[in-house]
Formats: sequence, C-alpha cells, structure tokens
Amino acid sequence: MDVKKIKEYIKEGVDARLSVDPEFISKMGEDIAERMLNGNKLILFGNGGSAADAQHIAAEFVCRFEKDRKPMPALALHANTSSLTAIGNDYGYDLVYSRQVEAFAHKDDIVIGISTSGNSENVIKAIDKANELGCLTIVFTGKSGGKLAGKAKYILKVNSARTSVIQEVHIAVGHMISKIVEDRL
Repeated sequence: MDVKKIKEYIKEGVDARLSVDPEFISKMGEDIAERMLNGNKLILFGNGGSAADAQHIAAEFVCRFEKDRKPMPALALHANTSSLTAIGNDYGYDLVYSRQVEAFAHKDDIVIGISTSGNSENVIKAIDKANELGCLTIVFTGKSGGKLAGKAKYILKVNSARTSVIQEVHIAVGHMISKIVEDRL
C-alpha cells in the first residue's frame, strides 16, 4: 500500500469516528452504567472480527479499563466453544446466541449484538430474544444497519461500508462506554 492510500485509509477511519454522535454515546453509556450499578450484567456477541470485538469489550468490564475497581459482570457468548458447537449441531448456527441469551439474560440486563453488515441471522435472533426478555438491547453495525436497524433501543451505525473501519469504530465506542461506566463507579 503506498503512502497516499495509507493516508486515505486513515482519513476514512477518522471520518467514521467523527460521524458518531457524542450525545448518543453518552446517553447509551449512562443507560448501561445505571443498569450495571443496579446489578445487571452485560452480554455481548458477534461473528468473526465482531466476536473478537465483543470479547475485547467484555474483558474491559471484567478486568478494568483505566481504573482499578471491582470487576463488573460481562460475558462474550462465543467464548464457550462447547455451547457454540452443541447448539450449532443440535439446533443450527442461527440459534447459537439466542439459546444462550435465553439461558443467561434476565430483564434489564444489557445485550449488545455486533454485526458490521447488520444482517447476521444469529445476532438478529439473539436481539429478538433479548427484547422478549425485557433486556436493554444495543446493536453495533455498519452504515446501513441492515436487518438489525430498528431492532434495538440503541443502534450504532458506523458511517462506513468498509468492515475494518467499522470494527475500529466499534472498539472505540466500546472503550468510550467502558470509560463512562468506570467513571460512574
């Protein structure tokens, strides 16, 4: 990649980050913080790179982000490979997250589904299940929002069609939420 293309890629990433509304992030973060302070847990999931992003964000809550503090309950559903493969084998891959949401989520827990396209069937079904259970639902997607648009209380649509840029912004927003929650503790 030549220097000009590198600069263009950097600019695309900066533009995508700047397109995120700070008031939206603040409101979402405060809602998450309030629920976590009331003893609720954070449940995250996604596929591929989005699964890695979900696991990264969960770790920020369980371990720490920037401050030494008590651990907060957060889990990334794809991390249990036995559950993934058993559910995938017995019920189909589209249900690998919804079955786990049904098992672990309770009313007022926070459920974040991550899908850069917004069209991952297993993420859609899990968000639907979380809504049925009365959870606070949040989706992180790309520019169009895909089929996930309109399915959650908070929908982060990153203004980019490039998967890598979308994922970079998802992690940045995950860090911002971690900071908001940590500061409230």
